[in-house]
Amino acid sequence: MKLATLRTDRSTAAARLDGEVFTEIEGYPDLGALLTEADWRRLAENASGPRHEAAHVQLETLVPNPSKVLCVGLNYKSHIQEMGRDLPSHPTMFAKFADTLTGPNDPVEAVAEDPELDWEGELVVVIGKTAHKVSEEDAGQYIAGYTAANDISMRGWQFRTKEWLQGKIWAKSTPVGPVMVTADEFDPAAATLRTTVNGETMQEHSIGDLLFTPTYLVSYLSTILPLRPGDIILTGTPGGVGRARNPQIFLKSGDVVEVEIDGLGVLTNKIVDPA
Repeated sequence: MKLATLRTDRSTAAARLDGEVFTEIEGYPDLGALLTEADWRRLAENASGPRHEAAHVQLETLVPNPSKVLCVGLNYKSHIQEMGRDLPSHPTMFAKFADTLTGPNDPVEAVAEDPELDWEGELVVVIGKTAHKVSEEDAGQYIAGYTAANDISMRGWQFRTKEWLQGKIWAKSTPVGPVMVTADEFDPAAATLRTTVNGETMQEHSIGDLLFTPTYLVSYLSTILPLRPGDIILTGTPGGVGRARNPQIFLKSGDVVEVEIDGLGVLTNKIVDPA
């Protein structure tokens, strides 16, 4: 099953995608609100609200107000190596905030304060029920599904200090979506992630190469604090980012960056001038 958050004339609405048609799940303004219900799957399957042709809808970021946006850095061997680092023994973690998220097809503003705008295509885990101190073996039960993100990073600010946060949390810089595919219909280890800039492939890598898997990350993070329904985990990016290229390549106004994961769809975002 594929679920999303639509922008409607009224506001936003959780919806189920069947083929090329979205059906609203009435009473739920977004996917995060739906996932707070223990029987969210039944509610989604039985939805019979207004229908919309997929070609004519605008999509909101998948979960507009998660309680947590947790992110993993350095989680593919290829990316770790291209950044000149040793393989970590534990996940490298940072966080984002709801203000950082944006829609899967929204424009992303270039940053006047930092010309080093970079792409990072990523698999995203969406939490489906509260997980606290769960084992890796049981962690899959707490995953509602998967989606994609582009962790667009302001590298100049990111590397001002040893902590990355200030380069990762600029407003409306992280597209997430377009849909969540439920965990029973998606196998991360069998999927490939691709990122293109203006049609040129920059990243193409098997998600099966993740150093720390989705279930490991859910278990590890739930050891620290409870993961709530609608929380999202960005699992890291593979090799091919602009900063690590020779010569380096950064995004600029007018560029179109796309992130595609087999079975999950495509994020398409145009870089535009600062407002």
